Parts: sequence; structure tokens; C-alpha cells
Amino acid sequence: MSGSEPNPHQDLVDQTVVVIGASSGIGLETARQVRAAGGQVVMVARDPQRLERAAAEVRPRSTATLDAADTDRLQQFFSELPFAVDHVISTAGGPLYAPLADMDVAETSRHFGERLAMTLGIAKYSQGRVRDAGTLLFIGGTGGRRPGIGWAVTSALTAALPALTANLALELAPIRVNLIAAGFVDTPLSASLLGNQVDARREELRASLPIRRVVGPKDVAALAVHIMCNEALTGATYDIDGGQQLLSR
Repeated sequence: MSGSEPNPHQDLVDQTVVVIGASSGIGLETARQVRAAGGQVVMVARDPQRLERAAAEVRPRSTATLDAADTDRLQQFFSELPFAVDHVISTAGGPLYAPLADMDVAETSRHFGERLAMTLGIAKYSQGRVRDAGTLLFIGGTGGRRPGIGWAVTSALTAALPALTANLALELAPIRVNLIAAGFVDTPLSASLLGNQVDARREELRASLPIRRVVGPKDVAALAVHIMCNEALTGATYDIDGGQQLLSR
């Protein structure tokens, strides 16, 4: 993979991408788009049954079942990976919403620490497996940029991940490190978090967002593939929210 010339076709031919969280949502759609762009995929997820179903569709180079929050298992995965890869994207990890009065401090501390440890673990243990000018790409969010009741933990992570990304980009160079900060994305995770309120949220966003539609996994995956292909991008956070941040709450 050359770092001297941009890829005019923005494709991933002869490249391999590790997708962590590949069994559904943004991860699965990223795996699909990598394959469509000519790349090979290593699909990683926690649930073996869901991973098997997703792999039957995508036909990856290989699969691995692991919880990315388990840093020992993460280290083992990268150390045993029998080939070099060009890119690693992690969509693992979800938000935690809880007002202070209802907060379990031990659970909250564990969630916050696991998310940071997972990001650092991927950065640390993928060294020696990711080729120069390849990419580490993480998925974060934009929702915590405005304060709100129950948003303390999400806001802290929203602020921490861009700074962590920028520092890792310097330390791991010439490997590139970037962050996608997504607003509401219509995924199974979003549906599970909102429950019976998800349809109302979709309608609200369709009516209010400047793009007049809800952001989906295909939108985020397309941005991820572009960041992988564009070798001038590193240390940055890329928002994708359909203009949600332009609106007042």
C-alpha cells in the first residue's frame, strides 16, 4: 500500500479489513461495502450465531468470536492473526444513559473504563499487524456534546474519544487513526435502546433534519470506506448526523 499517491478509484482491492462488531448494524454494513469495493474482511463479533449468519452473507476471509472489551482476548486475537491487514474498524460498544439518581457507580465506572480500554487495546495490540498508511477507525457519537440529564457518561466519552484519537495518530504514525462521530443511526442497537419510541424518533428526525431522512448504516459505512481509502486523513473526527447538531433541542 503506497503512501505517495491517492487512490483515484477509492477502492479496497487486495486489502484486508478487520471489522469488530461485524454481525449487525454499522459493522455488518461496513463489511458489505468493503467486499463490494474489492476488499477482504475479517469479521469479529461477540455472538457466534449472529456472526455465522452475517458471515454466510458476506463470505469473509475469516471470522473470530470475541468480546472486544476483553482485552486479554483482544491481544490473543491480534497476536494469532496469521496475516497482515490494512485497516481495523471497531463499531463495538454502546452508550450508557443514566441520571445520577439512578446511576450504579460501579457499573458506570466499568462501562467507561471498558470503552477506553477497548480503544487502547485495539491500538496497542494491532501494532505489527496493520500495514503502514493503514487505518484504525473507531465509532463514537455526537449526542453528548450538549449537556443533559442522564448524559454525563456519554458526554464524557464523547469528549474523550477525539482527544484519544488525535494522540494515537501521532504515536502510531504512519498508521492512520480516525474517529467517526455519529448522531442517531437507524440500527438494531438504536431500536433496542428506544424500544416502542423508535418509530416516533424516526418520524421526528425525518421532519426536522436538514437532509429530511434518517441516517442509516449505509451512510456511516460509506464514510468509513472513504476514510480507509484516503491516505491524507489522520487524527481527525468526522461527524455524520444529517445536520442534527444544527438543531436546537
